[in-house]
Amino acid sequence: MELTGLFFYAVSLLILGGIYAILCLALNVQWGMGGLFNAGIAGFYGVGAYTSAILTTAASSKHLGGFGLPVPIGLIGAAILAGLAGWAVAKICVRLKSDYLAMASIGIAEILRLVIVNESWLTNGSLGLSRIPRPLADLTTGRMGDIVFLGFVWFVVLLVYLAASRLHDSPWGRSLRAIRDNEASAAAVGKNVEKFRIQTFVIGCAIMGIAGGLSAHYFRFLSPTATDPLLVTFLVWVMLMAGGSGNNRGAILGALTIWTLWSVTEIFTNRLPPEWATRSSFIRMLLVGLLLQVVLQRFRSGLLPEKSPPVKFRQE
Repeated sequence: MELTGLFFYAVSLLILGGIYAILCLALNVQWGMGGLFNAGIAGFYGVGAYTSAILTTAASSKHLGGFGLPVPIGLIGAAILAGLAGWAVAKICVRLKSDYLAMASIGIAEILRLVIVNESWLTNGSLGLSRIPRPLADLTTGRMGDIVFLGFVWFVVLLVYLAASRLHDSPWGRSLRAIRDNEASAAAVGKNVEKFRIQTFVIGCAIMGIAGGLSAHYFRFLSPTATDPLLVTFLVWVMLMAGGSGNNRGAILGALTIWTLWSVTEIFTNRLPPEWATRSSFIRMLLVGLLLQVVLQRFRSGLLPEKSPPVKFRQE
């Protein structure tokens, strides 16, 4: 029984690690490639989560829903709606510099959270949404459903990784990194800086929406607490910085490393004396912060630093 418990603990760890890997890949598109400081990850994550949940759940008098669509359709809807939300935000805020963009994105994420809490006809408010289906749920029973969902999550991670790598190595990605490194020079050679930034922000937000949808289908229940900025924004930034900003493989490695540390520390903090148990979350934050400091001291650009793709010259 202990081995079985450890096995399914590892399955749960890898499922959530995969969801965080998707979030890190999305942030890597925005920050690692485009230099856009998005501090409102939780907002777009929440948009994707509620969109996919509403599209796939059965009819209910407590909230909007009843569409009963397949899970892949729900995830596509999550990407589209989160991307549209990102487009609306980008049209307003993308001209702002990094620190001001961060403040604006935090404010917009809070607005989205308040909409989720207060619009009960849409989201059932603080009571949340339940009975959210999983993919291939009819073909599996019991804990085998977790193993099937693990394969589904990492299949999505593979698709997102291939797409992000393709963007990184493409002329579009090289232009984007040129804008990130020297905006004035890129504009001087004819690059439309604002257009590239809007595209980058929208793509990243759409991928964040997919991660939110997967999280909703995994837990099969969704409430406003799922968009906690500590777990969805702060932790994702730590993961990307530790793994290596600008490197897609580093984003995945950072997500798995930090999430494993965060999860394992919960085992130890739960064994603390009662007077320390109430401070366990702060102790975990301290441990993650210390790890980030150690990593950045030894690896200034993360565990896997950014590497520019080789330039291929046409031979005549």
